[in-house]
Amino acid sequence: MKVSCIRYISPLAVLLIASSASAQQYGATPALPEPQRGLLPNMAVPEKAEWGNQQPIVPEGYTITAIANDLKVPRQTLVLPNGDILVAEGKGGGNAPKSRPKDFIAGLIQAQGTTSVESGNRLTLLRDENGDGNYEQSVFAEDLNAPYGLALVDDNLYVANQDALVRFDYEEGQTEANGPPELVTLLPSAINHHWTKSLTASTNGRFLYVGIGSNSNITERGMEAEVDRAEIWEINARTGAHRAYATGVRNPTALTIQPETNQLWAVANERDELGPDLVPDYLTSIQEGGFYGWPYSYWGQNVDTRVQPQDPQKVESAIAPDYSLGSHVAPLGVAFSIPEMGDEFAEGVFIGEHGSWNRADPVGYKVVFVPFSNGEPDGDPIDFVSGFLTEDGQTRGRPVGVTIDPEGALIIADDLTNAVWRVTYDGDE
Repeated sequence: MKVSCIRYISPLAVLLIASSASAQQYGATPALPEPQRGLLPNMAVPEKAEWGNQQPIVPEGYTITAIANDLKVPRQTLVLPNGDILVAEGKGGGNAPKSRPKDFIAGLIQAQGTTSVESGNRLTLLRDENGDGNYEQSVFAEDLNAPYGLALVDDNLYVANQDALVRFDYEEGQTEANGPPELVTLLPSAINHHWTKSLTASTNGRFLYVGIGSNSNITERGMEAEVDRAEIWEINARTGAHRAYATGVRNPTALTIQPETNQLWAVANERDELGPDLVPDYLTSIQEGGFYGWPYSYWGQNVDTRVQPQDPQKVESAIAPDYSLGSHVAPLGVAFSIPEMGDEFAEGVFIGEHGSWNRADPVGYKVVFVPFSNGEPDGDPIDFVSGFLTEDGQTRGRPVGVTIDPEGALIIADDLTNAVWRVTYDGDE
């Protein structure tokens, strides 16, 4: 069934579209244009299209397969030690008041880029019993509250719901949870403008890191709504005690640990309503105690004059991210690669880009690879999985979480197709 596209383009759009196509910025020092503000921001979501006999496009020497279909809003995945794959299914969000006309219009636009399928609020287990590439689906746990982040530490399976971090007992090969989960700690959930709670574990398993998005675009609901928001928490896995590990990260949608250095990395969605080419979403290492600008500034010390009162001391301390992914691409997944993914893609990170809704010409809607050298990003992003966005401006799917299988396969959750894709390296010919 074809979904109609509700589309609004502000009066500035005619002037902006011509300049925006070449303005996407990548790397450590992106060129930042002057802010462009109008009565309403540019907004457009591509119409939904069916895959038909098409499938996503991958580089030569790689094969992509849908290993699960008919899921209920798959968001993030976790590969278990025996090769099983857990899928967190669901969509959340609070009842944020739409006090401005642009809030109401934005809600209509964003709704066109989401599935009509009911939220699963569950974990689904995918198992390739015979090793033939065909995965069976079964429900591992249900009655969760918009589960998103997943992490396994020894025999503890952690799930970040939109309102709480919880823990299941896990034994290798287990196909179903033994019972309801145990609460580790509550997470901020009032309003929940950005509801996703990303999750990763430290290498030694002592700490869990949870990404908590802001409750607004740029504090329009007041600073009291932002207490404990736009932060990355460090949580003691045993006791549930927590602290703010980093602040000023507007919406840290995916977290991971760099294998060689044990360094925490994140991808983040930045603020809107400053034009189609501001502000760049980013990939960055996360410094303990670091402040990353929101809401007072962006990309280091670039002041956002919409925020009043300002805080010059906070702006002075703001850390510029490591790597710009371009504005409004909406990264929602990140995973470090391994040599088994092939020489060209052995060193770097894969990033799932959910795609824009807040610019006239869409960007994102793909999985990119950011190459690394000497432990840092080095070079422009490379399209690794594309074809979600059609040549005529429709979209067949929207990538979310990405995970690496130890055997050398990339697992991709697609919350518009309601599928999980698996990309394998065919090896040298």
